[in-house]
Amino acid sequence: MDAAIWGSDAVERSGPPQEQDKNKQKPWRAEGLPGGSGTGRPKINWWRFVVTLLVVYAGFFLISSFFDSEPVETISYTEFTKQVTANNVKDVYAEGTAVQGDLKAAATDPDDKKQYTKFETEIPVFANTDQLYQQLTSAGVQIKAAPVGGRGLFLNLLLSLLPVLLLAALWIWVMRRGASMMGGGGLGGLGKSKAAKPVESSKIRVTFDDVAGIDEVENELVEIVDYLKDPGKYRRLGAKLPKGVLLAGPPGTGKTLLARAVAGEANVPFFSASASEFIEMIVGVGASRVRDLFEEARKVAPAIVFIDEIDAIGRARGGASGLGGHDEREQTLNQILTEMDGFSGAEGVIVIGATNRPEVLDPALLRPGRFDRTVQVGLPDAAGRSAILQVHTRGVPLAGEVSLDQLAKTTPGMTGADLANLVNEAALLAAKRGKDKVGTADFTDALEKLQLGAARSIVMPEEERVRTAYHEAGHALLGMLQPGADPVRKISIIPRGRALGVTLSTPDTDRYAYDEKYLRGRIAGALGGMAAEQVVYDLITTGAENDLEQVTMIARGMVGRWGMSAKVGPLTILPNDGQQPQASPATLATVDEETRRIVDECYEVAVRILSENRDKLEAIVVALLEHETLDEAGAYAAAGVTRPVNTPLEAPRANGELPRGTDAPSGPAPLPEPSVDGSPVPDVAASDVSGSGAPASATPAPGAAASDASDVSTPPSASASNGGTPSGGTPSGGTPNGVTGESSDAPKP
Repeated sequence: MDAAIWGSDAVERSGPPQEQDKNKQKPWRAEGLPGGSGTGRPKINWWRFVVTLLVVYAGFFLISSFFDSEPVETISYTEFTKQVTANNVKDVYAEGTAVQGDLKAAATDPDDKKQYTKFETEIPVFANTDQLYQQLTSAGVQIKAAPVGGRGLFLNLLLSLLPVLLLAALWIWVMRRGASMMGGGGLGGLGKSKAAKPVESSKIRVTFDDVAGIDEVENELVEIVDYLKDPGKYRRLGAKLPKGVLLAGPPGTGKTLLARAVAGEANVPFFSASASEFIEMIVGVGASRVRDLFEEARKVAPAIVFIDEIDAIGRARGGASGLGGHDEREQTLNQILTEMDGFSGAEGVIVIGATNRPEVLDPALLRPGRFDRTVQVGLPDAAGRSAILQVHTRGVPLAGEVSLDQLAKTTPGMTGADLANLVNEAALLAAKRGKDKVGTADFTDALEKLQLGAARSIVMPEEERVRTAYHEAGHALLGMLQPGADPVRKISIIPRGRALGVTLSTPDTDRYAYDEKYLRGRIAGALGGMAAEQVVYDLITTGAENDLEQVTMIARGMVGRWGMSAKVGPLTILPNDGQQPQASPATLATVDEETRRIVDECYEVAVRILSENRDKLEAIVVALLEHETLDEAGAYAAAGVTRPVNTPLEAPRANGELPRGTDAPSGPAPLPEPSVDGSPVPDVAASDVSGSGAPASATPAPGAAASDASDVSTPPSASASNGGTPSGGTPSGGTPNGVTGESSDAPKP
């Protein structure tokens, strides 16, 4: 059975923000390039563009007025009939009630005393048009079907071509601007790009001094830094520069920061890109961008190219191409393979990739000569968390009673990003309370908010409140009485988030593996709320929905993944890579049968313990109804139970083998979820009590198991980590570990 791998975290020191790269036309960012600053993205001179348009339109109107005929005089209908009677009208053009025409001799408009030969007028609706027609024909006036004295040929041609010319000019301008922005190439520069020009001349400011809790990983990368600083001593011995380093680990553990620190320590140019930025709708664009990126990196070699979330383009090849999306991704991957270790190679260019799913990467990408090393960047242990907290609190005034070491022990399973969020939340609370320094109470309340959710001001019916108290007391009491269980840290019946109540249990120290006895105790503890309702009310509510989900996950993992069933044996039946189980229907039926047996046995244990300790259950309920929230000391005092001390796992046998159900500790990691698709079980399991029934929508945090809040929204930092029960190689995940809650919006039975 494979133990999940834990490691130290990396966090960035607070300080002046990194200067932003303005070279946005690239699908990557270039930093620390030599030669000073260069030309950045070309700016649009909107003022000049507007002035140009105004000049074009002014010229159009000047040409129109120059080539047009003499102005047309608007006259009254009476004046028009006078001119017809005087036989002075040469021709007319009528359109509806509007009439235009020419006079034989110039006349003077009696209204404005202007002379005119061209005129226009309106025929009144009450006028007799037939009589007017007879009068015009009798006077020999030519009645035409076209306007008299229209625009000239040149002007008409210009007016017809002007819109086309303007559109063509606009298209050329857009294409040239796109080419200059994207670095050339067809279709606005979607593919080929010219050499990157540095935006800022300053070097990268991040070094290993800005990284904390990452000693093991730093040791893996220091050799690369030393090679980049002094390649001569390695070349004399025939050593070659590593082609690539893959940083694998959960989100928020500092993979990007590590890559920047390597570049900063070595003082070399740094190109960063997200793998998804290479993919476009048009096939071939991604490969072109990869070629251009490596071409630019070679020009300033030695250099570092960092590709984040490389699994977006580095997935194992194969399968149908669909509508072409796979073709584009595979072409991009093929180009990366060629650039890293093809005929030309990437001399002097180190590729650092980051992913949290190394198992899906193509084997050709992971072979030596491409990604020579895979460095696991796991969740930090207590010492690592303490170092990370020291970095994040450098700019935070702390009260004298604050102990970062103690705070680190209460935050198992948290990443560097989670700890940064914790410090920020504590600072916000202290500022809201008008304090000058951040105290222990601020950190405690911030941690409670992150782990359990924000408290809600809703009023529950007394019956619902009492039932919630029994549900939470059942979870807590089983956690107190189960041998080797994690200590109960807090019980609350105050609604938080979407939960009506929560119970938090976390271990005293980081754990690295789980045994079968512990997992059975965890199943019994998760069933504590349901068992308490059965013992007290002789009924079961929808509040246990998420409890049952977590119980099923753990039990199926015990049977189908970790070999904890004698009937199934030491076999892995349920894969964690998203594939369908490769087993016969009879074997799968046996897995279901054994899963049901384990759950039934644990439920019987839960009911028996609660029945035998009904007085302790009632005592916890009374205290909860009075205080609503009980801390660790209050919870154990109310139950009259002595706080247990966790016992270590069974020692290895004489031949060096570990007991069945354990694995060699390689770093604290939560127990992964035994789901077919391989997604880890949340370490903060949320389960619903009275009135829940809606599926859990949040992913609880590693390490703090939620046994009864189906929809408790617990961030990853709310973790009570108990170690790394194997997950088939998954470096993170965990059994539900001690946070129980009860959803408030589930359907009532």
